[in-house]
This record gives sequence, C-alpha cells and structure tokens, in this order.
Amino acid sequence: MDYGADIDVIGDLYGFQALLKTPSREPWVVLVQTRASGDPRLIRESCARLNEIRRSRPDPDRCYPVVGATYISKRASEICNEMNVGYFDLSGNCRFAFDSIFIERQVLENKNVEKRPLRSIFSAKSSRVVRLLLEEPEKSWQVQDIAKQADISLGLASKVKQKLLNLDFVTMVGDGLKPRDAEALLLAWSREYSYKDNEILECYAPGGMNENEGRLYQYCQGHKISNALTLFSAANRVAPFVRGLSQSAMYVDGNLKTVAADLEWKPVPSGSNILLLQPFDEFIMRNAQTSDKWLYSVVSDIQLYLDLASHRGRGAEAAEFLLEQRIRPKWKAGRSAIA
Repeated sequence: MDYGADIDVIGDLYGFQALLKTPSREPWVVLVQTRASGDPRLIRESCARLNEIRRSRPDPDRCYPVVGATYISKRASEICNEMNVGYFDLSGNCRFAFDSIFIERQVLENKNVEKRPLRSIFSAKSSRVVRLLLEEPEKSWQVQDIAKQADISLGLASKVKQKLLNLDFVTMVGDGLKPRDAEALLLAWSREYSYKDNEILECYAPGGMNENEGRLYQYCQGHKISNALTLFSAANRVAPFVRGLSQSAMYVDGNLKTVAADLEWKPVPSGSNILLLQPFDEFIMRNAQTSDKWLYSVVSDIQLYLDLASHRGRGAEAAEFLLEQRIRPKWKAGRSAIA
C-alpha cells in the first residue's frame, strides 16, 4: 500500500489526514482525529463531526474517517461501527473497513486504565439509577426524582447521571434523562452482574419443587420476610423456556441459615435442589410480581433477566427468551402509550 501523510487541521478539529492508495489503486483520504478520552459520548461527537467534514469535501466517497483514543471500549467501538468510522487505541484495539481494506483487532484488557471517581454505574447503590431508567425507559427523569426514588444522595445521583452520559447510555431530553438505547444498557449491566454476588446457601430439601417452594413461601409469609422467586423457578412462571429442571431459587431477605434450620433443610456443598439467596441490595426485589396464576412473588423482569443471563448452562437462552417475550413488548407498549 502506498501512502503519504500530512499533519493538518481537519475542519475545526486538530488531527491529520493521510492519502492512501489501496490495492484497487484508487486514492483514499483518511481523516483522523485523536482524543485523550475514549468516553463513548465523546467518541460519538467525534464520529459525527468527522462524518460532517467528510460530507463537506469534494470527494466524500473516497474519504474514510477514523478516531483514536487512549482506550476504545466495547460501547465506543459499537458507536464507531454504527457510524461507519474506523478506530484505534493504545491497547491495540482497532478497526478499519473501507475499499478492499478490512483490519480488526480486539483486546480485552485496557492497558491504560484511568482512575474514576465513581467505581461503577453497576455497583449496588449506583445500579438503582439504572434500574429506574430501565423500568420506565420512556420517562424523562429529573435528577431530584432519581435520588428520591432510588433512595440515594443527590450527589451520587448526579455522578451516575454524568457517568451514564459519558458512556453514551443516556441522553438529555429537555432537562430530563432517558436511556438512549434501553436494551444496550440492560446488556451492558448483565455483563457486569452475577447472581452469585448475593449471599447464597445451597440446600437439599426432601420433596418436589412445588412443595418446597410452597413451604418456603409460607414460612416467609409467617415470619414477615420479604421473598421472591428467581432464576428458573421464576422463569417457569412468567416465560417458560427450560423444562425438566429440579432446582428452586428464591431471594429471602433474612438469615439464610436460620431459615434452612427452621425448615429442616440441609446445607450442602453440591447436589442442592434449592438455592436461598440473600439480596446484596434491597432494590433487587423492587417491583416483585404477583399474579392469580401463581401463588408466589417473582422478581421483576429486569432482575430476572440479570439473574438468568449470569447463570451458566441455559440461563442465557432463557434470558433472551424473557427479553423477547416480555421486556421488549413492555418497552414497545410504553413508547406506543406516549405516542
């Protein structure tokens, strides 16, 4: 490949442009802008501006925009692909796709980790904000309302808002906050979440699934303990997908060992037929579902998706089925109601 490069000012962006001759012998102009930060919001801005500059040139069909940053995350790379912009970073991630050229490399490790004031938008308290946004993705949320509904400080709500904006998961509508793509936000959360982060006690209980779930539910009701089925126990109620399973799972907001002892269930290291989970955050059982079709409380669809997606085996398939059968239709109905 023959090439030449000139340092230049591309529009109002400082970068450089390179003249390349591809195997087809047709010259291409590659427009490059580099940024110190690879926050998805900034990457989207760069992609939009580079595409604007490309369209303003006399040869737009022979121009290829590229953005470079310290680190291009999965979310940022998806934005570049969506906007047909190439990218590269200092960790070795890159993608160039134009003419007959296709180069792509993905590196999982961020070799240039930046320290952040907010550890993660998916930590226990911060994820409450994400949960609210996904429960009502068509609602425009004020920061004050988020703080009140999520039972967190106004300062934390503001930090999570800014982080979500930087990651390009949300957009401002007037002075309110809405998910840019609710499904992308849910998938990102699911990659960081594991039901195993909760306290878990595996037990063996004599009897069948329905019998054991009934005994546990009655015990919790009698002792005023919040509870809700999850994993396949819940999926079998709201969106049956996997049949023939013999393990029950229920969130129990109480001392798990005491519950097991009172029910005369034996804790076991393996071969359990019931999982007791103590939620690491009370919002895990927010909006638990009830129905005349089943006796027990079931975690919300959002929580059930997270739990199933992190379960080895057929959990991911069950989560996708739940997304298709219940979550997407609810989101679509919310959009239709507003329209």
